[in-house]
Amino acid sequence: MININLWLRRNLAQSAVKVEVRLMIQSSGFGGGCHWCTEAVFQSLRGVMDVKQGFIASSPPHDSFSEAVAVTWDPALITFDDLIAVHLATHSSTSHHKMRGKYRSAIYVHDAVDGGAVRRIIDLIAQQTDSDIVTKVLSFEAFKPSDARFKNYYIRNRNGPFCEAYIEPKLALLRQRFASLQLEASTDA
Repeated sequence: MININLWLRRNLAQSAVKVEVRLMIQSSGFGGGCHWCTEAVFQSLRGVMDVKQGFIASSPPHDSFSEAVAVTWDPALITFDDLIAVHLATHSSTSHHKMRGKYRSAIYVHDAVDGGAVRRIIDLIAQQTDSDIVTKVLSFEAFKPSDARFKNYYIRNRNGPFCEAYIEPKLALLRQRFASLQLEASTDA
């Protein structure tokens, strides 16, 4: 059987004809707790190709920017369902609290088809866990990146007090409940 991706790479590299090969990737936004935590959670998952930390706004009445991450992933390696389950498990998705303006519990989608799929997944998880999930499904309208000094916060500050108190417990939950979705641990010391 021919490996079509390998064949395309070999033959297109030698060809004078330019052909655009579109990778099958998906993207969405996830907001919940602080974006330092959310960034670290998604960066630890296999199949996640990019995590942009920042602020996402939706359409009115949710058009104020709220801390979130924009995530791009390969659906052949991790499913949208899995990403949603991880997201709901790693922030207060069942809690209405006074900081919801800054920390909106939401999944931001680019089209109505994804929106319907997300609602079905949230409803299924709510039924399976007997939970009242407050996470909203909102349109992804605008993204504003975080200041560069805050990007990759966990990677750069792993032993800091914030990371130990807030991020590490979320990553421990991932190791316990979603171990098959995590990147393989590095053997470097």
